Amino acid sequence: MRSLTLDEIEYLENNGCRAEDWSGITVAEDFSPKFIRDVFFYGEVTLGVFDKEIQIDEGFSRHAGISRAVLRDVTVGDNCLIENVGNYISRYDIGEECVISNVGIISTTDSATFGQNNQVALLNEAGDPNIILYDALTSQMAALMMRYSGDKDVWNAIRKMVAAYVEKANPQRGQIGYRVKIVNTREMINVVVSDDCEINGASCLSEVTLKGSSDAGIYVGHDVICENSIVQSGSSILDGAKLDNCFVGEACHIGRGFSAESSVFFANSYMDNGESCAAFCGPFSVSHHKASLLIGVETSFYNAGSATNYSNHAYKMGPIHYGTLHRGSKTASGAHILMPANIGAFSMCMGKVQTHPDTVNLPFSYVIAEGMTTWLVPGCNFATVGTYRDIMKWPKRDKRPQTGRRSVVNSEWLSPYVIQSVVEGRNCLRELEDNGELADETDTTATSKGYTMRNGSALRGIGFYDMAIRMFIAESVKKEGEGLPSSSTGTGEWLDLSGLLAPKSEIEQLTDDIRFATLDELYQVDDRLLDIHRHYGEYKWNYTYRLALNYYNLDTITADDVQMMIRKGDEARGQWIARIRKDAEKEFALGDVSEEQLEDFLEGL
Repeated sequence: MRSLTLDEIEYLENNGCRAEDWSGITVAEDFSPKFIRDVFFYGEVTLGVFDKEIQIDEGFSRHAGISRAVLRDVTVGDNCLIENVGNYISRYDIGEECVISNVGIISTTDSATFGQNNQVALLNEAGDPNIILYDALTSQMAALMMRYSGDKDVWNAIRKMVAAYVEKANPQRGQIGYRVKIVNTREMINVVVSDDCEINGASCLSEVTLKGSSDAGIYVGHDVICENSIVQSGSSILDGAKLDNCFVGEACHIGRGFSAESSVFFANSYMDNGESCAAFCGPFSVSHHKASLLIGVETSFYNAGSATNYSNHAYKMGPIHYGTLHRGSKTASGAHILMPANIGAFSMCMGKVQTHPDTVNLPFSYVIAEGMTTWLVPGCNFATVGTYRDIMKWPKRDKRPQTGRRSVVNSEWLSPYVIQSVVEGRNCLRELEDNGELADETDTTATSKGYTMRNGSALRGIGFYDMAIRMFIAESVKKEGEGLPSSSTGTGEWLDLSGLLAPKSEIEQLTDDIRFATLDELYQVDDRLLDIHRHYGEYKWNYTYRLALNYYNLDTITADDVQMMIRKGDEARGQWIARIRKDAEKEFALGDVSEEQLEDFLEGL
């Protein structure tokens, strides 16, 4: 870099440019002032070259240059086009080939955080912070933070790791990366924008990091207000969306006026029209409709029906209640759940649920509110068209680039995590049957967990759960045969850390290593979580082997046992497909689908 020559200063002044001090301007060796017009320079400004045309839009290119702008303490990379800056650009480093046009103010203040190291309270809206935002956050790390935020030693260790990471990652002033486009945008204060991102028509971005990747940028559209937040690669924030204290993970969509406060969204989540507060929306959480409120709830692989609502006020003690809809759950149109509630995996909730049900050990159920009674139909959602379509679509709809994915998203539906609840549910229902409590199928059985079952439904639930267990075991033994398990890891309880399915013992070992500083950097924790995921197949077989011995009352698994389990699993799968077929034909009989649609679906089963 070099200083301006006297001839260059004269040329710039003739082009309407002015400087607080021309000696504060440095330029590239091959700099030419030809394309610099009506620019006011303050402080130290560094300019690259402006010697080629750059693409503005498809089929439309313009020559690089700067016109009608005020620059203060700014570095401008080669071949940028900067024009029509209504106020000023201050304390920013701008990468090569950027387009900045028709903007108000772009500035960095002394207290800039860029949205990093921001502590947010999820689930319990009135509680202490239990998530710390930073640009490399994964759904697993967020779930780990939330789960162990009450462990003072673990929480303080994680806070220390995040603080150290952010201190290294945060720049001294605002950054705009390579080939970024910022147009028709009113205000950007303390914003980091990575390569190949576009901001078009936004109202205000303040304390924000847009962390794209080499394979996927970020798009921020018109009328967006985004504050104290971080957005990861492949995501879009559009159409007047408003975010405050939020994290938007990879390949997410937030649009059509959606309003979010103190919420996180991970891996392919899609939010339109409604609002959220203190919500943990794990991978594939979806809400399309107006009048839907996600508040104080944890979800993943979730779909909210229109006008879904959650209440985190039980009476007068404030917004302190929260709950979980475990992976694969849904809410029907108009569903209203009064927290706390704990809904089992792959369940469907309907009506105004006021009894705070805990159905975690009765997955694949219908949860139906009728006045002050909550009816539970256990297992019946196991063999429905909706569940079938869901489990088939998730792997196909992962929009994240194949390389550089941050969060682990294990979309396997019959996993040890889900099957452990299936086994518990089956055992619970069998115990009721053995005690004679289900003898009269027309009678009902109430529980202390906020729901009531019809006895006939409970008996059918045992059949659904047996079907699931046999399918799960057969799928594993087809792959592993008579092979012995590698260890006891995975034979106990399993957890779902927002997409990562893992033995609880491995997660507890991880937190012990965090507590005692065996792991003291974030990348080490991420690596451990990834390593747990890489061993998923091994841990799954350890679990399945023991389950098969217990379920079929065996001492060991022989070749004959393998064939028996595969046969029973195939029979169960046949029954499963038959029930799904019947469910589809029922919808056709109601006149809700055409014959062509029915045939296409049935052919794909």
